[in-house]
Amino acid sequence: MSATIDTSRELAAFLRARRERLAPHDVELPQGRRPRRTPGLRREEVAELANVSVDYVIRLEQGRGLRPSPEVLEALAQALRLSIDERAYMFDLAQQRQASGRQPTAQAPPESLARLVRDLSPLPSMLVNHRFDILSWNPEMAALMVDFGALPDEQRNALWLRMLYPPLHHFFLDRERVVREGIADLRAAWAAHPEDTALRELVEELTSHSAEFARLWPQRCVRVNGRGLRPLLHPRVGPLTVEYEVLTPLQDPDLRVIIYRAADTASETALDAIAREAEPPSGWCNQTGSGG
Repeated sequence: MSATIDTSRELAAFLRARRERLAPHDVELPQGRRPRRTPGLRREEVAELANVSVDYVIRLEQGRGLRPSPEVLEALAQALRLSIDERAYMFDLAQQRQASGRQPTAQAPPESLARLVRDLSPLPSMLVNHRFDILSWNPEMAALMVDFGALPDEQRNALWLRMLYPPLHHFFLDRERVVREGIADLRAAWAAHPEDTALRELVEELTSHSAEFARLWPQRCVRVNGRGLRPLLHPRVGPLTVEYEVLTPLQDPDLRVIIYRAADTASETALDAIAREAEPPSGWCNQTGSGG
C-alpha cells in the first residue's frame, strides 16, 4: 500500500477527465469538420485556450512530474471551466495552494468544540474532521441517525455509514445525490491531505467494499458542501426534511460542525418528537475519531 497520493498521476487523470467532459461549444470553439474519435476537447484546443504549448498539456496529462505555476494553473482552470472547488482541488494536487500556516488538528478535538455541539441541543449536531470521522455529537443527532457511541471506532465515519451501514441505507430519501455529494466532498479533502494515510485507507476500504463508491470515485467530481436540504426517513417518526449548515472553526479549519434544522412545520414536529426521546447514549460525548 502506498503511503501517500501520487499527486502527479492524479493531476493528470483529473485534467483528462475535465477536458473530456467539455464540448467545443462549451468554450465557444467551432465544432470543426474533422470527426472526433474521443469525447471532449482536444489537447491542442486546451493548449490554445490556456495559452500553453500542446506538448506541455500532453506532459501534464501523462503525469510526468511537472509542477505548473499558479499562473498556468489559473489559465488551465479558465480553459477547462473549473468550478471554485475544482480549481482548489487542482491547486492542491499541484501543491500550489497557499498554505494557511495552521497546523492540522490533533485527533481529539478541543473540548470547547465538543461542548458547543452539546450546547446546540435540541438541534441535531455533530463534529467531524476532513475525513468525516465523527468526533463528537449530541443526543438528538444520535437519536436521529444512529447511536454512534455503540459503534466501533472504525465505523464512526459519516461516509462509511452512508455507504456500508445497512440500517442507514434507506435513511436518506435522495440517497444517490447524498452519496455523490459526500464522495465529491471527500475528493477535495483527499487532494488537500495527500499525506493522510488514514484517509487513503478509507478510500481503499470503500472502493473494495462498495460497488457504488467504486463506480463514482473515479469520476473525480469535486464539490465542498456547506448547506442544503436533506429529505430523511426516520424509522419511528417517518419522513422529514432538514436543512443542514456546516460551520468551520477559524482555528481548526479541518473540523466541521454540522447542524440540522427542520425545513418545514411537519419536520419540526418530527424533530421535536425525536428530541423528546433522545437520551445520552453510550459514549455520546466521545471525542475519539476513527481512522476511517
